[in-house]
Amino acid sequence: MEAIADLIQLRGEARAVDLARSLGVTHVTVISTIERLMRDGLVTTEPYRSIFLTEKGKQLASQVKKRHETVVTFLVALGISPSVARADAEGIEHHVSEETLRAFERFIALKSL
Repeated sequence: MEAIADLIQLRGEARAVDLARSLGVTHVTVISTIERLMRDGLVTTEPYRSIFLTEKGKQLASQVKKRHETVVTFLVALGISPSVARADAEGIEHHVSEETLRAFERFIALKSL
């Protein structure tokens, strides 16, 4: 979701080939994922056309992006380099609980005082 939103923001469209390249996965993997996202009402597309986020998809992409940014900001606040924090956040953000995420946000807020 985040990668689709980022490509749309950057290029004005998200294509399966660009998603595969940016995520380091195969075109088949992207197509399979897009089919699932379509069933879930998060994206729309037609064969050989760009991928678009539905309103529901835009909301989810925004939530995912905020979650990612919170994890990156927390890691950087701990003294981790931004490049490593961005790489590590890719895995952490998918497994961190809402409770832990709120704790990250409180820590970030205290650190910025």
